[in-house]
Amino acid sequence: MEVDLSPKLAKKVYGDNGGSYHAWSPSELPMLREGNIGAAKLALEKNGFALPCYSDSSKVAFVLQGNGVAGIVLPESEEKVLAIKKGDAIALPFGAVTWWYNKEDTELVVLFLGDTSKAHRAGEFTDFFLTGSNGIFTGFSTEVVSRACDLDENAVKAFVGNQSGNGIVKLDENFEMPEPKKEHRFGMAFNCEEAPLDVDIKKGGRVVLLNTNVLPMLGEAGLGGDLIRLDGSAMCSPGYSCDSALQVTYIVRGSGRVQVVGVDGRRVLESTLKAGNLFIVPRFFVVSKIASPEGMDWFTVITSPKSPTFTQLAGRTSVWKALSPSVLQVSFDVDADTEKLFRSKRTSEAIFFPPPN
Repeated sequence: MEVDLSPKLAKKVYGDNGGSYHAWSPSELPMLREGNIGAAKLALEKNGFALPCYSDSSKVAFVLQGNGVAGIVLPESEEKVLAIKKGDAIALPFGAVTWWYNKEDTELVVLFLGDTSKAHRAGEFTDFFLTGSNGIFTGFSTEVVSRACDLDENAVKAFVGNQSGNGIVKLDENFEMPEPKKEHRFGMAFNCEEAPLDVDIKKGGRVVLLNTNVLPMLGEAGLGGDLIRLDGSAMCSPGYSCDSALQVTYIVRGSGRVQVVGVDGRRVLESTLKAGNLFIVPRFFVVSKIASPEGMDWFTVITSPKSPTFTQLAGRTSVWKALSPSVLQVSFDVDADTEKLFRSKRTSEAIFFPPPN
């Protein structure tokens, strides 16, 4: 299986005054198309406003940087206005209408990872804007809009033609946007950086799982994931995913090295990972990462709302330790003493290994 798994950065799609929108293209990352996964990133400057739109894909939004406000309208539901901040994960089911606003000096950056199995183009998100120069009303005749909205012709021209921005605009400093409501966060957003840890290995790493137990809306989106934070020079145990067709991982912070082994025991990737990289591993391919001295954090999404299943190939709970001694001995073609030495190592359940002394 010849695949290009090299990590990639997103490329700008549109934006200027107020912010920009970036995406990863299946033409550069063919595995996105193969796995029906989309990936994009929104960056809003101060007073930047991402116009209301809906998408052809279910997504998980993950706030990489800053603080802001998100508006979400689910089908046949009222608008939810949420205060959002770094570390927040937000489930966006298929067809949800969203808008995003940043009123702070720090840039607001939001990552989107999602399922494109129902999308117009595999491996890509297609957004349908309600307003703006490419809004859906611009394609209808004045008569249709007038009759649909019960407006006269002058009012229709104002609603359709006044907003000349495309996707992102910059609002006046004094313009008052809706205030977020604390109760609207319930069931809609979950902060992965403030949550109790599901795994915590001293000098190794930490894991927070993103599933329906902590964010019920993931059930409607059909997605799940995790945030993993690897300490400086620590190693993530070799293992493979049994869940969705791909592990789609975004490097949030830091850097490190990665190796991936695929079919026939061939190493298909050895590369450096840096913040901003999108990194994809096919199901059942074995991957291991080693953080640089500064450490490395990454966010992964899977196309299942349950907790990710990751089979370890090292540590006490690894596949090796589950196999019978005689099976290991004959499989590796080693003597009994060598097999015992192998089995005696890595007796902890850790999935993260601290750096050697």
